[in-house]
Amino acid sequence: MLHVAPPVGPEGGAALVLLHGFTQTGASWDPLVPALAARHRVHRVDLPGHGGSADLELDLADTAAALAGPLGPATWLGYSMGGRVALRLALDHPEAVEGLVLVGATAGLDDPAERAARRAADEELARTVERDGVDAFLDRWLAQPLFATLDPERAGREARRANTAAGLAASLRRSGTGTMDPPWWDELPALGRAGVPVTVVAGEHDDRFRALGARLADGIGPTATTVMVPGTGHACHLEDPDGFLAAVGPALP
Repeated sequence: MLHVAPPVGPEGGAALVLLHGFTQTGASWDPLVPALAARHRVHRVDLPGHGGSADLELDLADTAAALAGPLGPATWLGYSMGGRVALRLALDHPEAVEGLVLVGATAGLDDPAERAARRAADEELARTVERDGVDAFLDRWLAQPLFATLDPERAGREARRANTAAGLAASLRRSGTGTMDPPWWDELPALGRAGVPVTVVAGEHDDRFRALGARLADGIGPTATTVMVPGTGHACHLEDPDGFLAAVGPALP
């Protein structure tokens, strides 16, 4: 069973489920929880291979299925890997979705060769973390250009160190972007037809995911909107929690 922290917020508050990115845990959302819990019932999940769910090996679809029943209906807020889980959940279990907020997310890689290359790269990363351990892997992971604008003080490295090498390796192999084969772009209009409200979020300086976000919203249709968090990169919710909350607040019930 997936680990879910005890809910925070008023008993009658609208359910809000927070899904973290790769190498994080549900604790990564803690800086935002006090504000979110003022009027929402907030649930923080440790995704497979991470935190209290380190021993679980599930792909994106199975993770979505494991969450939909116990925690839905809810608004699902997912970042990066968590955004992929949230998107899969909305596609497979729309009855469990009252709203969707996707942060730095994608519906996959179009080119089969690119997907194969991504799977190979993730396999190499999995072997690296198994060989070198979590600390050395985090040095490499957080040094990526993707996180160039993320202040080390906000990266939550200590919480990330609670993960295991085996868990992170399994997550890369089962839930990496290359596993989205075929990609999900052609499925997106179903969300619009189902009337699912979707907010797609990216940091101002995260050019790649701003473009992917625009494509996500275009594919979903009129129920989707895009939001930019000024002055931030990929981890926009960590870099500027207040700016992030101001940007996504209107999307939350």
